Amino acid sequence: MVTLFTDTKITINKTPMLTKNFSKIIPLKIFKVLVVLISLLFQSCFSQSFGVRGVWLTNVDSDVLTSKEKIVEAVKFLDELNFNTIIVVVWNKGMTQYKSKIMKEFTGLEIDTMLKGFDPLPVLIEEAHKRNMKVIAWFEFGFSSSYKLDGGEILRLKPHWKAIDYEGKLVSKNGFEWMNGFHPEVQEFILSLIKEVVTNYNIDGIQGDDRLPAMPVESGYDEYTINLYRSEHNGQTPPKNFRDSLWIEWRAKKLNAFAERIFNEVKSINPNLIVSMAPSIYPWSKEEYLQDWPTWVNSGKVDLVCPQLYRYKIEDYEKLLDDIVNHQIEKTKLSKFYPGILLKIGSYYASPELLKKKIELNRKYGINGEVYFFYEGLKKTPELFKEIYKDRVQFPDLVN
Repeated sequence: MVTLFTDTKITINKTPMLTKNFSKIIPLKIFKVLVVLISLLFQSCFSQSFGVRGVWLTNVDSDVLTSKEKIVEAVKFLDELNFNTIIVVVWNKGMTQYKSKIMKEFTGLEIDTMLKGFDPLPVLIEEAHKRNMKVIAWFEFGFSSSYKLDGGEILRLKPHWKAIDYEGKLVSKNGFEWMNGFHPEVQEFILSLIKEVVTNYNIDGIQGDDRLPAMPVESGYDEYTINLYRSEHNGQTPPKNFRDSLWIEWRAKKLNAFAERIFNEVKSINPNLIVSMAPSIYPWSKEEYLQDWPTWVNSGKVDLVCPQLYRYKIEDYEKLLDDIVNHQIEKTKLSKFYPGILLKIGSYYASPELLKKKIELNRKYGINGEVYFFYEGLKKTPELFKEIYKDRVQFPDLVN
């Protein structure tokens, strides 16, 4: 009897009856040899395991994207550690990290000024694809327009795009200033960047995160959104309390609709592209950023979801993991879930012991992979990842 387990390992159970029946036909020694050969044959056919071994590649606290040589070196390094997915920033600080005709016409800046005209995206894609690695374009800045720049160039040029709080001020949260993600022009702008990337580059997919689709809960008091709310509530204005549950729900549904639109528009260009999201943890994501991402996953509008399970204690990590697996994502959609793990931020590095325990928990919960924030953290203990990822795995078919 041949049994195929979910981890793709093959075993052949030699029952007494089976052995007895075969031994009537051929000698027992020959039978044992045949059993081994059959076992090896099945293993060669099915031993390929699947999973996501991903890492975020940033333009903050990292200079990888600044030259071809550094990109080649980084991709080679990741390949040696048996990673198969690179999620690379393409939209940050109100600028693109690829050559954008849209941004050149809008702000006059074709590409991030730090890159000095060098376009890292085609180089990264070429080097990664040589090694059968996926490259996903990460729109990290989302609906943010700037960081501690009072809205930056985008909102200077488009002041009616400002997200407004109840006091009539530009929405600023944790230093980030925000465009109004409920406004159709802002949505069209972000979609135009996404479509520009997937049309002009041989990318494998796109990813939003805790700022796309997302809006601070304090937002929604601009003229456009107020009028939209009134049109759907018999002329009533939105509640003064920005944490009112029905007001949160209404705004979250607007972002749900935009998440669905991102999915549909990307798929209309190429149905094989991966649509991924890396949101904050739920329900905090909805309470603070109107981000109801379990709905996106469960409605089939996300191919790959990597929630940011950034926790410093293993008990806290498992609590989040258990909640997602057993309460937030439907069982039929769990194959789309690969947790985001904090590897490095500032001077902090996750300890090897903590990382091992998190990966063990992932496997315990049936999750064969994870995505790390971020690339530079891998350099501290590469031997750890060589130990963890001893073999290569194939990227799963998340789209079909």
